Amino acid sequence: MRILITGGAGFIGQAVVAELVSGQVNQPLASTDHLVVLDSLRADVHRDGGASARDVLAGLGAELVVGDVRDAGAVTAALSGVDAVIHLAAKVGLGVGIDDMDDYVSSNNLGSAALLGAMAAADVGRFVQASSMVVYGEGRYICPEHGLVLPLERTREALSHGHFEPSCPLCGKGLVPGLVTEDAAMDPRNTYAATKVAQEHLGAIWARETDGSAISLRLHNVYGPGMPRNTPYAGVASIFSSALDRGEAPRVFEDGGQRRDFVHVHDVARAFVTALTATTATDGRPVSHRAYNVGSGMVSTIMDLATAMSESRQGPEPVVTGDFRLGDVRHITASSQRILTELGWSATVSLTGGVAGLTFG
Repeated sequence: MRILITGGAGFIGQAVVAELVSGQVNQPLASTDHLVVLDSLRADVHRDGGASARDVLAGLGAELVVGDVRDAGAVTAALSGVDAVIHLAAKVGLGVGIDDMDDYVSSNNLGSAALLGAMAAADVGRFVQASSMVVYGEGRYICPEHGLVLPLERTREALSHGHFEPSCPLCGKGLVPGLVTEDAAMDPRNTYAATKVAQEHLGAIWARETDGSAISLRLHNVYGPGMPRNTPYAGVASIFSSALDRGEAPRVFEDGGQRRDFVHVHDVARAFVTALTATTATDGRPVSHRAYNVGSGMVSTIMDLATAMSESRQGPEPVVTGDFRLGDVRHITASSQRILTELGWSATVSLTGGVAGLTFG
């Protein structure tokens, strides 16, 4: 099997390539002769011009094609002889402003469409892509009186007064957060999230029209060794780490009670390799597109992460600031039961254990 990994020079991409080479999930994929990486080595991700990524991929024996997924020539060359594609290439981060909306849509949606079109022309029938838990917007909430409800969008006025917890849109009472399942409605709250929703739809359309197989992995907050320090994807872990490097306390937004699921990059890499060789089916019938939540299965708060990092580094205790970002969501944790039941995957790295080995590239 010859496999193309787009964005394979990135943080998650390198882990996926390493997992494929190790053959821990499926031994026939262990030959490095069959791995091709397509990556633009964009400057906002690869601060060293991609030199370190080139070294890592060369050490793993993967072939690197430098090019953008929107470049038909580069994509056609990378797809030569390919049997399956893992699609990780994307502009990441919140997309909290309007000024870079066009770059998000072009990189993520036009890029995915161009790749899928080239795959159809090359008769490539298997596609696994990185989606995100942000497609759900706010998480699952239960009102004691009205049951399952969708909270209203957050407002600057409420947040500025410290009203961080969402309320029931019907009665105004407090809501109980829960775990989102894959059949929940998509409700993107920022540009990045909107592009991930569109990517999933594009993958589903491609699968139906080509009789191919597409899997979208809705990743939670991915962290681990070598995560990039100076990109939006690094998120709060990088910010907390930088503060601790300076001997300062990590500064926690809102009240620190935001619920998240922090999943280790090694577990995420296993999920991609597992999905690559899986047969998706429901009720015994094959399906062309299937989405799976990929999380650790452990609900943690932002304060939990800050505290774990402070203790691991023997630094000062975190400080709650009350600051906020309008584009953030309050609570988003999802059930990963579907991928366990159907594909047999589950996370193995705990937050404490993962943070202890956390490094930045």
